[in-house]
Amino acid sequence: MKTIVKGMEGVEEAAEVIRRGGLVAFPTETVYGLGGNALDPEASRKIYAAKGRPSDNPLIVHVSCMEEVDALVSAFPEDARKLMETFWPGPLTIIMPKAECVPLETTGGLNTVAIRCPENKLTLAFIKAAERPIAGPSANTSGKPSPTEAEHVLHDLDGKIDMILDDGPVGIGVESTIIDVTGEVPTLLRPGAITLEELSQTLGKTVEVDPAIVAGGVKEGIHPKAPGMKYRHYAPNACMALVTTAFLKEHDYGVSGEDRKNEDRKVASAIEHLVKKDEAEGKKVGIICCEETRELYAGEYEADLKVIGRRSDPLSMTHELFRILREFDDDQVETIYAESYSDHGVGFALMNRMRKAAGMTELLADV
Repeated sequence: MKTIVKGMEGVEEAAEVIRRGGLVAFPTETVYGLGGNALDPEASRKIYAAKGRPSDNPLIVHVSCMEEVDALVSAFPEDARKLMETFWPGPLTIIMPKAECVPLETTGGLNTVAIRCPENKLTLAFIKAAERPIAGPSANTSGKPSPTEAEHVLHDLDGKIDMILDDGPVGIGVESTIIDVTGEVPTLLRPGAITLEELSQTLGKTVEVDPAIVAGGVKEGIHPKAPGMKYRHYAPNACMALVTTAFLKEHDYGVSGEDRKNEDRKVASAIEHLVKKDEAEGKKVGIICCEETRELYAGEYEADLKVIGRRSDPLSMTHELFRILREFDDDQVETIYAESYSDHGVGFALMNRMRKAAGMTELLADV
């Protein structure tokens, strides 16, 4: 059996692997997932073992259409139906009360199940061919940057899984939005490409934000309600810190013109100072900046400068984030300094991942 199979030619083979209890990595529009039969407790245990993932961290169950949800839930809230009709297939995971057929091994011991229908033709065909819902967290070593290409999966999980379906680089680059509709008020548990504003508009009501998102993650000993809610996650091997200014934070980056240029210069100057200090200590350093500020980093240092995308287009930055962090790992970078960006819209998802990768370390250039 080939480890990596490109395109539709691998669908039937991958489906057979699932039916016999094996593991297949598969593409989605967000990141690559690591799939097993969601209704097979042993398959879920294999997923946790392959990733080195704590078994209290729930797995997301992937379906090929809305009609497959009924068998997986004990109740179907109207809010869930509205969201599915608007955003599926797409990067939205919905938490609902689970049916008896969904094992606790898949839900991390919870009586709820996280379900989504990915927007990827290859994976939808794979789920249909398997004739089973597919449990699938990101296909990486637990805690590390999520995989956005098949080669990233191979790097982390070679020899631990049966097969990788390859559909090239993903589009979005960060994991799906997760919303919990099991309570009285719908609650955002993980930001993604479907924004908080879009969720509230679709439901015609306020969607609350779980405090763990703002705090950076759930504390040790607390059972996470959704994937990715631990403190340090999506993390490179290097120590990473974000750099901003008090003025930018106060205005949520909603400034332009000369004011913005002045703040950008402060951030770049602070990063360059930190880089020179680390390089004087013999450390290998990386810098993450955006296209709009690239020209500010022209100092005399050896740091590896990587442009994450355009600040005016947050999706261009989510697309590149995990790839850049993996490249820094490959280059054995020891310290990373990154600019901070706005939390508005898709920026909420970007900064959530960047803050977790940095272990919530954020430095003020003003100090």
